[in-house]
Amino acid sequence: MIEFKLPSLGADMDEGKLLEWKVKPGEPVKRGQVVAVVDTSKAAVEVESWQEGTMHEQLVGIGTTVPVGTVLATLLEPGVTAEAAAPQPRPQPQAPPAAPTVVAPPAPPPPAIPAPAGERKAVSPAARVRARELGVDVDQVAGTGLRGAVTLEDVEKAVRAAKPPAVAAKPPTAASKPTADRTAEMRKAIGAAMGRSKREIPHYYLAETIPMERAAAWLARENGKRPVTERLLMGAVQLKAVALALAKTPELNGFWAEGAFRPSASVHAGVAISIRQGGLIAPCIHDVERKGIAEIMRDLADLVARARSGSLRSSEMSDPTITVTNLGETGVEAVYGVIYPPQVALVGFGRIEVRPWVDGEGGLRAMPLATATLSADHRVSDGIRGARFLAELRERLQHPEEL
Repeated sequence: MIEFKLPSLGADMDEGKLLEWKVKPGEPVKRGQVVAVVDTSKAAVEVESWQEGTMHEQLVGIGTTVPVGTVLATLLEPGVTAEAAAPQPRPQPQAPPAAPTVVAPPAPPPPAIPAPAGERKAVSPAARVRARELGVDVDQVAGTGLRGAVTLEDVEKAVRAAKPPAVAAKPPTAASKPTADRTAEMRKAIGAAMGRSKREIPHYYLAETIPMERAAAWLARENGKRPVTERLLMGAVQLKAVALALAKTPELNGFWAEGAFRPSASVHAGVAISIRQGGLIAPCIHDVERKGIAEIMRDLADLVARARSGSLRSSEMSDPTITVTNLGETGVEAVYGVIYPPQVALVGFGRIEVRPWVDGEGGLRAMPLATATLSADHRVSDGIRGARFLAELRERLQHPEEL
């Protein structure tokens, strides 16, 4: 029997509320398949199964909030039937004739969850739950999300535009929470995780000023060959440069768990994304070191759209091996981030601005520059290793055509 548990989707998650089952009892489950949707303090997250089998028992009902690690359901291993998995009755001791053994009837099986009728409109899990609470027909709501998906914001906009009787037809349930309350919960969760990080992780911080002239010129040439919808952002270039630079300092890429560092063979870069209702979320792009910049750009655009519409996957929340935050677009010169446990490093990029620069020949000229910063865990690495990473990052960005 395989236990399907509620995973930890980040250091700031202690519990989650089950919003939806995606698989019915008796249906097969494949590796990587979305089995359930869980609401955290930050987003509705699609939880995948990383084992194959058949859905057996669903132990947690929709709308129930449970702690991380709770068994949500059980799966039968491939080739095992429900009858074979049923526990065999224990032999009963022989009783005197006057007191025969009474066998209790078996417990009734859990009720089957009806399958949705027909093809459903693309709706984020959070939007679907909110629409159900407010009595809104999502099929009548115009979607502004990725590929026309209905987002939580679309539902709330439809409610505001509707006449009062239409909204009052079905009052919100006790489980629904105002946006202000949800934002307060998110701030509380972020504060708890960052407070833990500062208490437990001995941070050290480094910074490096990086000439960006060659990277900016290369990016302009590349975008000149592309239609507007396929143009690249500097953020994608920087992500690839970070991933390749980590090859020289693998101790910055991985997790601190059970008192030891566990390096990661791949770079799953968590991308810090601000969400519309306030707060921050950092889902990851997998295997950044193996992807081209165009593919990274597509993944980044998709991730940002789904993060802001409340539709992420558990692997994107639990897998980041390092976080990259880019506040250049906000105009800040540098950012010194707090490490997101159990990761051991965070890379920050500030704005690119033209400043005086002395070149290798001693000449003074105007140069587009950016400040890259590193926050790292002293339990795993020292300043000399962090400095080597930033030097390699600077060098990578001087040869963008090789990224």
